[in-house]
Amino acid sequence: MRLLAAVVAALTLLGVARPAAAFVVEVTTSVVVTDTEGHTRLKSVVQTAVDDVLKDAIAFTPTFVLLTRAVVLGDRLYIRLLVADQEGEQTVKDLADPEEDPAPSASSRTDI
Repeated sequence: MRLLAAVVAALTLLGVARPAAAFVVEVTTSVVVTDTEGHTRLKSVVQTAVDDVLKDAIAFTPTFVLLTRAVVLGDRLYIRLLVADQEGEQTVKDLADPEEDPAPSASSRTDI
C-alpha cells in the first residue's frame, strides 16, 4: 500500500511540475558559391541564407543565431546554424560556461 501511495505521489508531482519551454535548433543549409565571388557578395549570400532559414524553417522568435560551421564542397557552401529563443539562449550559455560547484557533490572516501 505504501508503494502505491508513493507511486501516486510521484506521478502527481510529475504531472504538476512543468519544465521551462526552451527552443534550441541546429539547422544546416547550403548556397551556391563560386571562386570569383568577392567578400561582399559572399556575405550577402550567407545573410540571405540565414534570413531564409529564420523565415521558413523556424517557428519561434529567435534571440540567438550562431554560425557553428561552414564548409565548401564543390560549388556549394554548407553552413550550420545554432538558433535559440531567449530561454534556449540561456541554456546554451549555461552549458558553454558552467559555474564551478564550490562544494563536492559526493563525500570523499575515508578508509577506516
